[in-house]
Amino acid sequence: MVEVRKSSERGVAEFDWLKSRHSFSFGDYYDAKQQGFSDLLVINDDRVQPGTGFGMHGHRDMEIFSYVLDGALEHKDSMGTGAVIRPGDVQMMSAGTGVRHSEFNPSGSEIVHFLQIWIVPESKHVPPRYQQVHVADPDKRGRLRLIISPDGAQGSLSVYQDTRVYAGLLDGADAASLELAPRRYAYVHVARGSLEVNGVRLSEGDGARVRDERQLGFSGARSAEVLVFDLRPRELPQM
Repeated sequence: MVEVRKSSERGVAEFDWLKSRHSFSFGDYYDAKQQGFSDLLVINDDRVQPGTGFGMHGHRDMEIFSYVLDGALEHKDSMGTGAVIRPGDVQMMSAGTGVRHSEFNPSGSEIVHFLQIWIVPESKHVPPRYQQVHVADPDKRGRLRLIISPDGAQGSLSVYQDTRVYAGLLDGADAASLELAPRRYAYVHVARGSLEVNGVRLSEGDGARVRDERQLGFSGARSAEVLVFDLRPRELPQM
């Protein structure tokens, strides 16, 4: 079963420096029916104006990753990390026992567009850590490329949860598939463009909860960039 969450139904937060769309309840946006899915707690679709960003703030016991679509995002944290994330880069921060960080648009003219995603960890109170990897477009073209996994398989970033995340770039006649183990759930988020998932059309910003499917088939793409989450079979995150 593929249950669609339309882009237009997402929560909205707009400030002079930020435009954000929330797939699940976040900040001042609350929807009792949209409080995450399995261990996936947050998908925020953020556009940050030049020279602005999220000031230094803290987190604990959360797996937070950023996926940049356009522009550049400058990261600094209390572990001493300083990095710039650009399209193709995947950033993962395990907050663990506690970390403070900032995410800033260093450009004087370009908006940065990125996805900020939170996964509830299985292991709590671990030492905080930072990871970053670049996944080139050819590695995602016409296929689903593993970018996050529990064991860092295939050069992916490690996450403290039984979750795997795939990224794909699909267009035209491209077709891709993902086998799911018995009783696994999945979540699909279309970052841009459009495509079909098991015959169901999804457009930019749309998401879909997937239950009781052993295979996901992706086809009919139009300049699509997609993230696919392979998740434990549970309805809501357990904090």
